[in-house]
Amino acid sequence: MSEPLWTLDDLIRVTAGRPVGPEPGPVTGLSIDSRTLEPGDAFLAIRGDRFDGHDFVGPAMARGASLAFVEQDRLARLGRITGTLVVVDDVMAAMTALAVAARDRTAAQIVAVTGSAGKTTTKDMLRLALSSSGKVHAAPASFNNHWGVPLTLARMPADADYAVIEIGMNHAGEIAPLVRMVRPHAAIITTIAAAHLGSFSSVEDIARAKAEILTGIEPGGTAILNRDNRHFEMLALLASEIGVPNIVAFGEDAEADVRLEDAKLEAGGSEVQALVGGERVRYSLSVPGAHIVANSLATLAAVQAVEADVEAAAAALGAFAAGTGRGERLLCRLPTGSALVIDESYNANPASMEAALAVLGRAAVRGEGRRIAVLGDMLELGGTERALHAALADPIHRAGIDLVHLAGPRMKALWDVLPADRRGVYAETAGELGAALTNELRAGDVVMVKGSNSIGMRTVVNAIRDRCQSGEGDREGA
Repeated sequence: MSEPLWTLDDLIRVTAGRPVGPEPGPVTGLSIDSRTLEPGDAFLAIRGDRFDGHDFVGPAMARGASLAFVEQDRLARLGRITGTLVVVDDVMAAMTALAVAARDRTAAQIVAVTGSAGKTTTKDMLRLALSSSGKVHAAPASFNNHWGVPLTLARMPADADYAVIEIGMNHAGEIAPLVRMVRPHAAIITTIAAAHLGSFSSVEDIARAKAEILTGIEPGGTAILNRDNRHFEMLALLASEIGVPNIVAFGEDAEADVRLEDAKLEAGGSEVQALVGGERVRYSLSVPGAHIVANSLATLAAVQAVEADVEAAAAALGAFAAGTGRGERLLCRLPTGSALVIDESYNANPASMEAALAVLGRAAVRGEGRRIAVLGDMLELGGTERALHAALADPIHRAGIDLVHLAGPRMKALWDVLPADRRGVYAETAGELGAALTNELRAGDVVMVKGSNSIGMRTVVNAIRDRCQSGEGDREGA
């Protein structure tokens, strides 16, 4: 049995809750989703924009919840519940109180990560890299918003040696209250690019909003910044003005503290040589792309900042694998051979699109195979959205992409500037595009699928899976 994450006495003390019902079993976790709840989890009935967690208290108990946090003004509507309740005024406030208490009780070294691209990848790299030096806590997915950050903190075991917390934002002012809760010893800004530009007047304003992460760094802590990004000087100045004593730069730039000396970028990964604080480190990455190499440099900078073992961390990175929708590779078996699908469907902005297209450009095709990009709209780009979509024609050309299929009204701007011989299928929605592509795939093709999450490019990946002879794509190498 897992060690208790929280005792009932501590839960009541921290949240000022009122227990109702029998003595619960051990609280081994926290959940806000009754569908993924594990036996022993305490269920937090959060009221969200679309759902009210109080409607799922019964199912949570049926799945084995140890107890449920509910609000006083919702208590009467719950009906008969078998199990333990902890009644509070506001469940979200209770979860935040648990997050603060978890941060207060830990001796873990904490790294916070933000940026316009690469946040989740860097978080996952750090979880793997730091595990060679101790017990690491990190969220299983990109829990980086106003509920994800406190939930991740509240789930942190008291005996963790390290924690990695991802922090995202859509608007200015969102990161500051979250990082004050996290209080990291090191904070990474992976890169600054035109993401969420619809909420900002300029990319410089995006940089200032991302720099809010620096305001929560613990005394004596470290800011880790991308030396190759054109906003580095501004971010470094902001870090100095905030009073961050240590600024570590990573990148290819000659003045970077964690500097890339050489990277052999290949279709299936990279061989990397870097200087980390003056020490030469060599390591392999099994996920391809220059952006993945950059994320690994940021990772090693953070490992050094929290005084973990850099050599062991670099060696551990060889086992890093891309997550679902973030570069995962699927082998699609066809009657005449197989095709490779690169699933980048989780999200997209101009910088991550360019990086993914470059990876596709290095992919090895077989026989009569083609490099095929299947792209959906990039959202939240404001008045520049048409120009930014059309500008993808240049990285498509540089990468030598043979065929481009597009979905969404914004991608029409790219369709209009593509050469006729590169145009594949254009559709208004991802669903229509997926249906149109089912007979387009042939043996030897390499297909990369990418778009903003809410566009639903995952449906295209699923349609391709359905086209596969086995009915499902296999992970490459499985």
